[in-house]
Amino acid sequence: MAMSAIALCSRALLKIGAAPIASFDEGTAEAEVSANLYPAIRDGLVSSHPWNFATGQATLARLAAAPVADFTYAFQLPADFLRALSAGIGERGFGLPYRLAENRLHCDSDQVVLTYVFRPDEMAFPPFFDQALIARLAAEFCIPLTESTSRAEMLYRLAEDEFRRAKLIDGQQDIPSAITDFPLVEVRS
Repeated sequence: MAMSAIALCSRALLKIGAAPIASFDEGTAEAEVSANLYPAIRDGLVSSHPWNFATGQATLARLAAAPVADFTYAFQLPADFLRALSAGIGERGFGLPYRLAENRLHCDSDQVVLTYVFRPDEMAFPPFFDQALIARLAAEFCIPLTESTSRAEMLYRLAEDEFRRAKLIDGQQDIPSAITDFPLVEVRS
């Protein structure tokens, strides 16, 4: 079941015994904590792993201004960009040397295909990620709302367990990557 940001925060609040919220602007302590902490926690959890539901590819737009040194071309990163995974040319999304600087991608190729982690809409989160995010939100919300460090420590341990479980489920949905170029394999052939 897809959940909104409010629903995710409300479930986390219920886990710590706080009142759920109907809006980030309702003026309660729960709403204020949720509104201030949620975006950073969501982006941190999404960018912490190359989730299948949050991984995409894009051909980047080249910028007119060239980098100052080391590379020839600069490219604009996508608006929903959180983390780079690889860059390539044409139909190959990897293998191109690059550097991220000043919120731009620098490389020596005049065209780039970027494989990256993006910020998906909350409604696109799969149930296993919802559970990991709710557990992490509950751990983060605990101290500001309950002032219980012992409960917060326990919630952080539960959140780490949920995170590991979510990564395991996500990893089972993908074909294992094969070694493509490795000198030791080439020597033995």
